[in-house]
Amino acid sequence: MKARIHPESRPVVFRDRAADVAFLTRSTAHSSRTVEWEDGVTYPVIDVEVSSASHPFYTGRSRVVDSAGRVERFERRYGRTAAARG
Repeated sequence: MKARIHPESRPVVFRDRAADVAFLTRSTAHSSRTVEWEDGVTYPVIDVEVSSASHPFYTGRSRVVDSAGRVERFERRYGRTAAARG
């Protein structure tokens, strides 16, 4: 690995506001805000909107998306195509 071309990685706390969970990991991200971690050491903190603790794919809580009626709504708005009218 070449010296001085890679960004410096350091411990950073990522805090998920939606799930009220925090993760201590290594990152190259910068933050001016800090938080005292469980070990008593102060680390930079970065607030995120979604993480594995709050994302529907990882938690199994999926959102219900109304897909029923979309085709009918499209056909009412724009009419059926000539091929479909047959």
